[in-house]
Amino acid sequence: MQRSRFWLVALLSMSLIGLELTWTRIFSAEFFYTFAFLVLSLAVLGLGLGALTLRLIPGLNKEKGLPWLLTLTALFTLTGPPAVFLLGLDFSALFNSWVMAGKVLIAILLLSSAYFTGGISLALIFRQHNTEMPRLYMADLIGAAAGVLAAILLMNTLGTPYATFSISVPVMLAAVLSGRTWRRTLPLVPALLMVFFMSRGDSLLQAEREERWPVIHMHWDAMAKVKLYEAQETYQTLNIDNVAHTSAYKFDGVWDKPDSQKLDFTIDLSRLIARFDSCRYVVIGAGGGGDVLQPLQANAARVYAVEVIPYINDMLYDGLLTEFTGRIYQDPRVEVVTEDGRAFVRRHENAFDILYSSSSNTFAALASGAFALAENYLFTTEAFYDYWRALSDSGYMVLEHQVYVPRIVSELQDALALHGVDDVNAHFAVYDWPKARRNVLLLSKQPLDQETLVHAITGDNELNDSPFQLLYPAPDSLKHNLVNRIVHEGWRSASDSAKTDISPCTDDRPFIAQMGLWKNFNANKLEKVIPYSDLYGFPLSKMIIVILLAIIIGLIVPLNLLPYLFKGAKLRAVPWLYFFCIGMAFMIVEILLIQKYSLYIGPSVYSIATVLLTLLLASGMGSRFSGRVSSKLAFGGIILWLLLEIFVFGHVTDALAHLTLLPRILMSGMLIFPLGFFMGMPFPKAGLRVGELVDWGFAVNGAASVLGSVGIMLVAFTWGVQIALLTGTVLYLMAWGLFAKQGAWT
Repeated sequence: MQRSRFWLVALLSMSLIGLELTWTRIFSAEFFYTFAFLVLSLAVLGLGLGALTLRLIPGLNKEKGLPWLLTLTALFTLTGPPAVFLLGLDFSALFNSWVMAGKVLIAILLLSSAYFTGGISLALIFRQHNTEMPRLYMADLIGAAAGVLAAILLMNTLGTPYATFSISVPVMLAAVLSGRTWRRTLPLVPALLMVFFMSRGDSLLQAEREERWPVIHMHWDAMAKVKLYEAQETYQTLNIDNVAHTSAYKFDGVWDKPDSQKLDFTIDLSRLIARFDSCRYVVIGAGGGGDVLQPLQANAARVYAVEVIPYINDMLYDGLLTEFTGRIYQDPRVEVVTEDGRAFVRRHENAFDILYSSSSNTFAALASGAFALAENYLFTTEAFYDYWRALSDSGYMVLEHQVYVPRIVSELQDALALHGVDDVNAHFAVYDWPKARRNVLLLSKQPLDQETLVHAITGDNELNDSPFQLLYPAPDSLKHNLVNRIVHEGWRSASDSAKTDISPCTDDRPFIAQMGLWKNFNANKLEKVIPYSDLYGFPLSKMIIVILLAIIIGLIVPLNLLPYLFKGAKLRAVPWLYFFCIGMAFMIVEILLIQKYSLYIGPSVYSIATVLLTLLLASGMGSRFSGRVSSKLAFGGIILWLLLEIFVFGHVTDALAHLTLLPRILMSGMLIFPLGFFMGMPFPKAGLRVGELVDWGFAVNGAASVLGSVGIMLVAFTWGVQIALLTGTVLYLMAWGLFAKQGAWT
């Protein structure tokens, strides 16, 4: 055990964080991200509860039990997800059916079991070898970093379901290393089970649902679950994460056709395209390529097909949909861009004649359950500042969406005001598309004239003969509509009667999908809660956060006080509070860094990998050197770097937004690494002080981590990411003060 204990910690942590990543990808796709947040946040609490159990049951404190604990952890990692899908969960019935509530509780227990036994194992090693905490905690963090990389690589190579099963391999290896004689054979049981599950493939990890058409192909990686439905006569449909749909139109690849044989588009931008001799056209969220056809047919000189999901671009460029779509992505006028739309556009100034976005959105949760309430930087005030900047002097942007347009109008007004536009309201119009229950926003670099208002999105048709009607500037019969009121009265005046949150989102508060309002909460409405309730004004996300906070504060935190009721050595109040503070602070900073740098890098698997890998690797190195660094330097370094992050680094990344992806990743790593280095020091420093009581400190730290990850979302929703990050800074400052009270620790 002398050397192997470091490998045990690293391998176990590798599997545990890999579970967070793969399970979130699965459950957010199959059950919608708000419910993934609920279930997985509670499941991760098992890690701290396992450590607490070790403190409460002294008989578990024996290293000979490690092979059994690690083998059980491997078994639970394998059996948890398939067992959850066998329960037949229906989250729309969560709040009106005791049976369904019971099933959700069982699901949480099933998923938390791996973290529970894993938590016992980690706490046992920490307790038995507490004098080596800097090296052990380093192994924990380095192993977690390796787990991030392994999970992403496995999801992108084997597919997410297979990655979910194979991520148990590291903990199986840990079980082998921890055992002697016949105990080394214990992991054979989970190994055989893994082989069996891998042979069953995707079928074990899918919720039953009725599909529109037969699914003929499915691909599931770290970015998205993509399903291709059976082809219809004129189109094929792609489904993304069981939420979004995008179409690929059947096309023969021949452009030289008479008008009668050309494709028709409901949102017809042909007249706008024809205004430019060499139109440069950007499709934000190109999806199945349907929106790329129109500018090509209208003889645009250059079309940028921007899509964040790599596999969809591959399908169209040289894959299953290449021939069906007439090889349009191989057209020399098309540049296929695999990148977040905002990240691509903000690198250009005065470069494009038309920006087009049709229902672009993401509900994908790219990190652990604690991070699943994903931000969206496509629809913020600063985003429209970037879009305006990227347009040519006579350029246009056309944006269509189901629910966000009223909120976007106030953001657009703010963005144009920042650009110094004199008559802001003369540069945009909003159309209603009642049949599709959508709105269309038209933005023009030049003030809009009547001819443009009538024909911008209708082509040669008159507005009165189209499916559209103006919401702004509105005719007298529609002048009281919400959009028109926002334009003329301001969003604050209009919000009194609005059913959803219409306050403008910013890059500091980019949660545009969180449209629920507390004023709409009604216990009677719980019977009708659906995954999309937030989009219609019900505060589902906020309610789930409050439920989680109530459980953690009302149940989990008091449980961590139980050891005070038993005989034996006890943590004093000051170290208990210290572990609580650094647990909350570390997770708060981690979450918020992921969110902040997803704006700079682009909200994709690259940003998750960059932030987590850098932070965990740097923290691991910091832990190793924690014994040589004074507490003043360690905490001072954290607080100084966080203040730089809050007040300075945003200006640095804005100034370097023109860089391509790899330099942006490297720059992000450089800005994050010093902070991570110092953040790795507070826990091992305290571990050395409390000795064998480190298992209790680990338990408190685990509970506080989940509390921090959940609670900080409410802070970010309300006051923004910068204030939330300042909260983490204050917690580290409090921890510094508690650590300085050395006499109160013993």
